[in-house]
Amino acid sequence: MASAALASKYSHLVIDKNGKRVRLDGKTVSFFYHESLYSPIITANMVYIDTGGSTTDNRTDKPGTIREALPLTGKEKIEVIIETKRGNLLLKTNPLVVNGNHTPSQESNREAVSLPLMSSYAYLNTETPVSRKFTGRISDSVTKILKEYLKVPENRIKVDPTSNSYNFTGLPQKGPLDNIISLCKKSIPVSGDPGYFFYETQDGFNYRSIDSLISQEPKATYTYSNILKSNLDNDDNDFKIVETPITIKDQNVLDDSKGGSSYSLNIFFDPRTFKYDEVIFDLKENKIKKSLGELPPHLRNSKSVRKFFHILDIGSLDPNISINVNNDPREWQAKSCARYNTLHSQVVQIQVPCNPELRAGDTIICNIERISQDDKVSKAFDKRKYLILNLCHYFSSKRSYTSLTIIRDGYGIYTNKK
Repeated sequence: MASAALASKYSHLVIDKNGKRVRLDGKTVSFFYHESLYSPIITANMVYIDTGGSTTDNRTDKPGTIREALPLTGKEKIEVIIETKRGNLLLKTNPLVVNGNHTPSQESNREAVSLPLMSSYAYLNTETPVSRKFTGRISDSVTKILKEYLKVPENRIKVDPTSNSYNFTGLPQKGPLDNIISLCKKSIPVSGDPGYFFYETQDGFNYRSIDSLISQEPKATYTYSNILKSNLDNDDNDFKIVETPITIKDQNVLDDSKGGSSYSLNIFFDPRTFKYDEVIFDLKENKIKKSLGELPPHLRNSKSVRKFFHILDIGSLDPNISINVNNDPREWQAKSCARYNTLHSQVVQIQVPCNPELRAGDTIICNIERISQDDKVSKAFDKRKYLILNLCHYFSSKRSYTSLTIIRDGYGIYTNKK
C-alpha cells in the first residue's frame, strides 16, 4: 500500500460560533473536500461523533452536544488543517462555513453529525447584488467584482488577462460569482482561443483561460498497472492509480455533430441596419491553437450544421451615438462553443493516494498500462496529459485518497505526443 494513502492527521479542526470555539479534531471520523472547474466555491462534508459534554449551553449553563448546546444553526466557521505525507489541506485563514446539519444516527450515549460545508463567499454571493455598470477589459471587470463586492484579497485572485473588452451591467438578481460565470464564454485571452473557467480552490479564486490551463506543466505523473512495489516506504506507490480508471465519456460522433463542435452556422442580427450576417464556423479551417492531443477525425471533417442566433449589441450601454459592436460575438461565440465541447471529448475518473498539493485546473500525466501479449516486466505504457476537472480529497481514520475527474480533447491510445 502507498504510504500517502494511510490515515492523515487532523491537526486543527475547530468550529467557531461568534467567538465560542470547540475542537473537533478528536471527534471527526471523515472529511470530504471538493473543488471543480464548474464551481465558483469550494465545498466539503465532515462527519463527527459527539458523546455529549462537548460544550456548555450558554442558555442553561449545562453541558451538552455541539449540535444542541452551541447550537448549530448555520454559518458557523470551521477552521481546517489536515496533514498528509504529500502536503496539507489548509483552510484555517479562510475557514469554511456550515450550511446546515444532519444527524444520520443517534443513540442514547452518542450521535453522529454530518456537516455540509462551503466557502464563506457562497453566502456573500447571495447577499450582495451587483447592479453597477462595468467597462473595459473583461479580466479587469472580474478583478473589480471580486475585490469590491466580495472583498477578496489580491493574493487570492488569479486572473488571466483578456484581449477583449465588454461593457455590461451586472444583473442584480444574480450575485457577484454568478455574474462572473456569465462572462467565461465571452472572454478571449491575449493569445489563444476563447473560453475561460471561473472556480475556487483552497488557494483562492481563478479566472483562467482554457489555453493557459492545458499549457501548464504537469503537477504529477500517475501510473496504472497491476503491480505495486512491496516496500511501503517507496514513494513510487504514492503515484499509483489505485483503482481501474472509469471512462465516463469518450468520443460520441452524433452528440458532437448536434452540439456544433466542429461546424456551425452563426446568424447575427444587426438592429441598426436590420440586416443578418451569416458566418460559417468550420473547425477544419479555424483550428484550435492548443490542445492536449490530436483532435478526432470526425471533428476535423464534420459538415453537420447547428445554427446559433445572436443579436449584436450596438450602442445599448453607450450614452452617445455609437456604431461599434460591444464585444463582437463573431469573435468568440462559435469558437468558444467548440472549445468547451472538444475539451470534454474524454472524461475519466481515477483514484490515487491522497495528494493535497493537487488543485482543480492542474494538469497531470497518466501512464496507462498497454494491453498486449508482451512480457509484463517490460510492458509499455501510454502517456497522456489530462486536465483536472473535479477533485475530491477523502480523509478517514484509516485511509486518505484523492478522487479526480480528468478530461482531455485528444483521442485514441497512442496519439498524444505532448
